[in-house]
Amino acid sequence: MASACDRVKDSGYSFARMTSHWIPAKSPGQLARAQACLNLEQNMLETVNNDGGQTVQARKMGTREDEYDYLFKVVLIGDSGVGKSNLLSRFTRNEFNLESKSTIGVEFATRSIQVDGKTIKAQIWDTAGQERYRAITSAYYRGAVGALLVYDIAKHLTYENVERWLKELRDHGDNNIVIMLVGNKSDLRHLRAVPTDEARAFAEKNCLSFIETSALDSTNVEEAFQNILTEIYRIVSQKQISDRLTHESPGSDVVEIDVPPTSDGQKSNKLQCCQNM
Repeated sequence: MASACDRVKDSGYSFARMTSHWIPAKSPGQLARAQACLNLEQNMLETVNNDGGQTVQARKMGTREDEYDYLFKVVLIGDSGVGKSNLLSRFTRNEFNLESKSTIGVEFATRSIQVDGKTIKAQIWDTAGQERYRAITSAYYRGAVGALLVYDIAKHLTYENVERWLKELRDHGDNNIVIMLVGNKSDLRHLRAVPTDEARAFAEKNCLSFIETSALDSTNVEEAFQNILTEIYRIVSQKQISDRLTHESPGSDVVEIDVPPTSDGQKSNKLQCCQNM
């Protein structure tokens, strides 16, 4: 019987154990098969305890390039044409395509970074911004711990639609998902239609981090992904430390001693004993 990955390959997908994985998915069914392929990789993980007792994710086997401590799924959302695919290719492969066409369905790529001596593997998903692909929404957001909400600084309409994207993300994503607002194409400063201060104020109002990037000249692309992955790592680490302290609190080792009250008979006996001395 063919494996899930083999079935994905037979469906015209491309899946390889390398720095970048590209899986176009045009329908909920195809996305489910792509997710099944990813699940095989995630199922290769096992929970291990390091010296501090902290639970981390690690591969059972593999080369040095395959090893990582954490696997985080991050999604890219925003209108079509804002540069999501080029942000992804710039970060994962340091490439930019001037002739980039609209994404059909969903694609994803991976890259690993180091944070506090830990290897963080980012699984970054890019989706089509067109309305006709909204049927894949819920599956797209499933399991995501971070999101980059992207708009084009030279097209105010893409910024106006950020609020709709944010609502969709919060409707379908995890309650604790880390969100960064990204104003892309900062190289088009002469065509700027969205003031930086306006976007920053919106981000602060909605508890989002904020950065402006240019996939064309690489400005802040590395910083955007590094910052959101580091923030996710900090949150996960703090939660693990908090959970560990809860389970190892001194109160859990306290043994209650039940001392029965002294009866009146015992008091009189003690008194007589003292009087006889």
